[in-house]
Amino acid sequence: MILTAFRQPWLGDQLKPGMAAAVSGKVEFDYGYKRMTNPYIEALEGGGEDFHGMILPVHPLTGAIKAGMMRRLVLNALVAGVIDPLPLPLRTKYRLMSRNQALSCIHFPHSMEEQAQARRRLAYEEVLLLQLMLMQDGDARSNGKQPVAHVIDGARVKALRDAVPFELTGEQVKARDDILAHMAAPKAANHMLLGDVGTGKTIVAAFALASAADSNGQAFFMAPTEILARQHFASLGPILEKSGVRSAVLTGSTPSDEKKSIVAGFGDGIIDVLFGTHALLEPDVQARNCTLAVIDEQQRFGVEQRAALLEKGTCPDALFLTATPIPRTLALALFGNLTLSYLKERPRATAPRKTFLHTFNDKGEAYDAARAACARGEQVYVVCPLVGEKRPEEPKNKKNKGLEEEEAYEFDSIAIEDESDMTGANARAAEDEAAFLQAKVFPDYRVGLVHGKLPAAKKQEVMADFRSGEIDVLVATTVIEVGVDVPNATVMIVEDADRFGLSQLHQLRGRVGRGELPGEVHLVSGTRKESALERLSAMERTDDGFELASYDLSLRREGDILGNRQHGASLLKLVNIVRDGAIIEAAHDDAAAIIADDPLLESSQYRPLAREARVVYRHAEELSGG
Repeated sequence: MILTAFRQPWLGDQLKPGMAAAVSGKVEFDYGYKRMTNPYIEALEGGGEDFHGMILPVHPLTGAIKAGMMRRLVLNALVAGVIDPLPLPLRTKYRLMSRNQALSCIHFPHSMEEQAQARRRLAYEEVLLLQLMLMQDGDARSNGKQPVAHVIDGARVKALRDAVPFELTGEQVKARDDILAHMAAPKAANHMLLGDVGTGKTIVAAFALASAADSNGQAFFMAPTEILARQHFASLGPILEKSGVRSAVLTGSTPSDEKKSIVAGFGDGIIDVLFGTHALLEPDVQARNCTLAVIDEQQRFGVEQRAALLEKGTCPDALFLTATPIPRTLALALFGNLTLSYLKERPRATAPRKTFLHTFNDKGEAYDAARAACARGEQVYVVCPLVGEKRPEEPKNKKNKGLEEEEAYEFDSIAIEDESDMTGANARAAEDEAAFLQAKVFPDYRVGLVHGKLPAAKKQEVMADFRSGEIDVLVATTVIEVGVDVPNATVMIVEDADRFGLSQLHQLRGRVGRGELPGEVHLVSGTRKESALERLSAMERTDDGFELASYDLSLRREGDILGNRQHGASLLKLVNIVRDGAIIEAAHDDAAAIIADDPLLESSQYRPLAREARVVYRHAEELSGG
């Protein structure tokens, strides 16, 4: 057999004529010879009979440690044995190997079926320990404190039901009842409401706000951007007012005199609900009796920011909202300490919305669609990533450039914008883009610009002009990803769409087709790389955010779906969120039962689990920098 090894010159020093070697790889018949290309090769000290048909582990190597030495080190470590933290009833319930056997079989299996069973045991253990850690962490918030058992059938909740100008969907009713049931319990609620774009999460959250007011409490409602905070106040404020719930909005741009009045009113209990941005976290913003904290788009806030809001009450209930479609298995893995509700159906029949994928060469088709919309009196979004450096200039003689060179233009970064993360250079690039579109593409229409670096008053002015129709084409960064509702906006163009995650693109396209007019979304990819185009083509195939998120999850690391690494996800070394859904569900339910039976894991059967969970928790803290 001929072995061909590319870029491995050291093999010439390791392998000598007459030496026995074990090889593993794909055998091909080429030019009359059997051949392996770049196989796994290991020099043998003995005759090598024991290696025939053997399943060899592939261990990460470092320094001068070779594969054979690493196997011997692992084998010696396994001889000592380990304590099994899983109670015997759980091992029996799922027919799981002992930990000692699982570690041995995952490193040195006799068959691939044995290896699969070892991975199954260790994956279950990983998830169970993570769930125990998260659930204990969530319960710790109410240790030594007296949570509020909210009134859920009070006058304001009943009045809100009559004040809502439409009928709630079945999913909204179920989510509302789930949230209120958790608020009524004599323990701190930690609930997450996950809803696809346009499914009506905020009106469900309104019932939680009314319940807090009925219980002589107050509520914070924090959103990541001023645009979104004011949108929530504008939509919910009048409905809450009809129900007897007094509300106000506080942001960084609120005039000082108005801010003093709002802060005083909230501190005295005159205001029941305070909407706002990060301004709610300022030390002087205090409630008389905060019993509920609602955090919208919670993944956009840091752990410390979320904790700071919850500390403004003695032991308030927490309700987290997110429009990022997170599959249930991923949500359990990341947020095992939270109870979950899902909204997938839209409360009203919306106009049809189509998505089209373009490369840079046929970008003109997207502009044609946008100009046609403007000619009909409709409005257009043009979304630019503009986070990080700008894409390099296209080569002048592009027709002679091959695909390999064009692939160099692809960016792997995912653009997730907060209001404060845009550098001056990026802002100038956005202004240049708006000027180019006004001069070259939309000379007969009015082009506006909004991005995170604009002063708050200017952003409000631009958005008001867009809503009123004074602006035909709005050039924007991802600051318009959530909370912007302009029914007359029917076309969206996303520049450099390959730089966005699918879930974020789905949220962006939720800005069009919100009225009776059909919507169009044109994704312009700056690369023709096949893998990038295949990923973006999923946007053409489905309008279901959760289906997109599952597909996105199959392509990327679990922690990256939300745009940042979650310390929980980083602990799952063997678990695949898509493939191991049943394991995650089972481990979550088992952890919940264990915590209900023994919250502190003090009994003899759970003591090994408690010790192991502490080790896992310390590891998580080190990974997250905590």
